[in-house]
Amino acid sequence: MQAGTTPRYTAGTSAGILAGLASGALWGLSFVAPRMASGFAAMDVTAGRFITYGLVALGMMAWGLHTRRLPTLRQFLAALLLSLLGFTGYYLLLVLAIRDMGVAMPALIIGTIPVWVMLLGKPRGLRWAALLPGLVLTVAGLLLMADVPSAGQVSAGQGLHFWRGLALACGALVSWTAFALFNAAWLKRHPEVRATEWANWLGVATGLGGLVLWLLAGTPAAELAAMPGIVFFLLLCLAIGFGSSWLATILWNIASQRLSASLCGQLIVSETLFALVYSFAWDGHLPAPAQWAASVLFTLGILASIKAHR
Repeated sequence: MQAGTTPRYTAGTSAGILAGLASGALWGLSFVAPRMASGFAAMDVTAGRFITYGLVALGMMAWGLHTRRLPTLRQFLAALLLSLLGFTGYYLLLVLAIRDMGVAMPALIIGTIPVWVMLLGKPRGLRWAALLPGLVLTVAGLLLMADVPSAGQVSAGQGLHFWRGLALACGALVSWTAFALFNAAWLKRHPEVRATEWANWLGVATGLGGLVLWLLAGTPAAELAAMPGIVFFLLLCLAIGFGSSWLATILWNIASQRLSASLCGQLIVSETLFALVYSFAWDGHLPAPAQWAASVLFTLGILASIKAHR
């Protein structure tokens, strides 16, 4: 934007912002889904989600094969790499981190992803001072939401596992941050690839990764089929595989094509906001004062970032 011009949003920018917020709303469902299927292992829920995403993507590709093109080998390899960064590889690192050090610290580390994406994806012409309000508000919200154990709570026998978990959580952070930046860059370099096409290609690659995860660490099929609530489990996997993966990825691709990586990074905070809303609705109680305050700070941070990118 040149000096002297009036800041305004284009239709494409507004559509990108709405798409980014909608993807956050759908991603938020994946946080409450494991609690809804409490009788099933988290790995089974995750593998089911990814495999369903792959099957939905395959179905969509087959349905529109006469109008949609198949990826080249190079494009599919790119989708395979990005699916590893943003889906299966990211989640595996996160699960291992939670196993070693509990939920609180990995959640705080992963919660900083919007900050890193904002910092690393800043457009060249945007001043750092313009990003500062959104960054400060987001970090303040994260600190309010944090429930970090003190160093004294980690016993000598747990120390090695704690530091290994810390390394794994940081690896998950790097993995998804890289996905957000590389995915946005790839889409901008290939405007001929539609958001739906790219979501389908990512889905097939992610489905393959989900199948590998299930074969390596999931519950055997016969044992899974005999568990009570299997019909609800399958319906839940279908819901989050279609909504929180396939549809959310399409919306995120639209946002990535139309917005800068730094603004997309700030919009990721909406995932946390919606996850909180769904969690409170499922539990049937209102947030604590600190959680209300954090939600307000997250919302203000999003608004401040949108204003900075005008």
